[in-house]
Order: sequence, then C-alpha cells, then structure tokens
Amino acid sequence: MTPRRASLAGVPLGEGLPVAVAGALNVSPESFHAGSVRTAREALRRAALAMAEAGAALVDVGARSTAPYRGADPDEAEECRRLGEAVEWLAGRVPVPLSADTTRPGPARAALEAGARVINDVSGLRDPRLAALVREHRAGLILTATPIVAGSVRPARTESGLTQRRRGTDTPVQPSAPSQRPSEATGLSRAPEPGGGPVQRVRMLLREALGRAREAGIPEERVVLDPGIGFFRDETVSWDEWDVRVLAGLDALSDLGRPLCVGVSRKSFLGAVTGRAHPGDRLAGSLAATALAVLHGAALVRTHDVAETLDAIRVAERVRRATMAPAMREEASGP
Repeated sequence: MTPRRASLAGVPLGEGLPVAVAGALNVSPESFHAGSVRTAREALRRAALAMAEAGAALVDVGARSTAPYRGADPDEAEECRRLGEAVEWLAGRVPVPLSADTTRPGPARAALEAGARVINDVSGLRDPRLAALVREHRAGLILTATPIVAGSVRPARTESGLTQRRRGTDTPVQPSAPSQRPSEATGLSRAPEPGGGPVQRVRMLLREALGRAREAGIPEERVVLDPGIGFFRDETVSWDEWDVRVLAGLDALSDLGRPLCVGVSRKSFLGAVTGRAHPGDRLAGSLAATALAVLHGAALVRTHDVAETLDAIRVAERVRRATMAPAMREEASGP
C-alpha cells in the first residue's frame, strides 16, 4: 500500500501527523454560505490573514459555487477573472499557501500563475487539461469523489425533493421523508455496508480519480482525497443519510493509501440532522461532525471557521490517541 502521507505545498499530511485545517474563502456571491464570501480586496486579505493567524495551514479560495443545487453559475471567463484576481491579491500577503477551488482549466491556470500552489478539484480530475496543469506546475491536488462532472452536469432527479433547492438558499424545498432520515439522532454509529452503498460508491470514485492522477503523471505524494460530502444528490438514499454514512465510514477509505480531506462545514446534511435551515446556524453541528471525521481518519479539514474547528480537531486527536494507546501497548507486549 502507498504510504498514507502527502505534502500539499509543503504542508505535511497523513498518518502520524497533526490534522491540518484549510480555511475556506469565497469570492463568489452565489456561494451557499454568505458568511464566507469576500468580494472586496481588503476584506479578502483580512479574512485570509485571520485564518492564517488562527492556525490554518492553507487558505482555499473559490470563485464559483460547486454546490450541486446552486442557482446562478458564472461562465468560465468570469470565474477566471475572479479567481485570478483574488489569488494574485493574496499571494505574498498571506503567510500560508493558497489553494484554488476550481474544476476548469482556465481559472486553474490563472490561479496557478498568480501564485496558487494547490488545486482543489471537486470533479475528480475528469478534465485532462486540468491534470496537465497540475503536473506542469508541480501543484498539490485535492481530488473529490463526485458522481457527476461538477459544474457541467447537475443532478436531475427532483421528484422526491431531495435535490431541489430554493435559489439563494441552502434549504431543501422538501425535507427528507422520516423513513429516509438517520434512524438515530445522527446515524453516525451505523456501520457502512460491506458490499455496497455510499462508502463503496465513494471508494470506487476516489480510486478512479486517483487512477486519472497517476495516468497524468502527478506524483501520489502530492495527492489528497476528499469523499465528497455534500455532492451526492441523485442517489438511492436521501442526501443527508448518504453524507452521514460516508462520514461514519471514512475508515474504510484508508485502503486507498492517500490522506483524506473532509469538508463538512455548515453543509446541508447538518441542517437536516439538526433542523437548522440556515448555514449560519450550523457551527455546532459542523464542529461535532469535524471531531467525528478526525476520529475516523481525516488528515485535513476544510472549514469556514478555523479557530473553532482547530479546537474540535485537537480534542478529537487527543481522544484518538487515547483510543489507540491500549492497542499499541498490547501489540508491543505481544502474546
């Protein structure tokens, strides 16, 4: 198995290393979480500096919403302008590496030439032009499991209301049916299905994405995998149940041999679990889900709330070490 460590722009990640945080900043007004949006240059700089000072190892900049239920969608030229200008403004003004959240080669090129050192591709590297750019610039790469080419194809099924959204909100038009909701308070204690289901599907998609990176000549030590929480909206189970099962089954992805990046910050499945419709009200749920992600093996957490998330991570890491200690002592002592 490939060693489960990576380096994203010099940030070490993986087995035996502290869990790191990537602060999420958006220059896209259509982003689902308005609190993460900064369009004025000085506000963007202050927000990025605040994230770095709070302990973020990376700042991830997005110029186009990648939520599968988004409404307005800027064209590639607009995304290119937004992302290139934002990265150029921040590069050299922020003491941590910058990541560019994009699926398109034009914006990726603009960001890399402006100083970004990581590409966060939620399409799973389905565009070979993007793969070539990552290789040529020797950039780090975050690959997401997604059932569609994010940004070009959107989920079609809306008859159950699971994918339909009111424009400008993150609230489902119709909530999940009670029978489709997690059977317990969160459903997080449920074991993933060994022969199929969400975890198996995510593993398959991540394996395919990793294969595309290998074929493109991108070194695996620069690749991190993301299970795509929040991206599955056209599946056989409700979207909130899907995300909960994936979160509970992160350990099962360890056989892919790559560190995991997990993004749960203020996402809609937390609203379904807690009943909090507005993303601004989901901090507590985000921190709980973050702690669980760390306990199940996350190496990098993408978040809108860096300081609070780091507190949750450090507690979870301490618990994880305590959980592992007896097993390690028993293994060392032998039969």
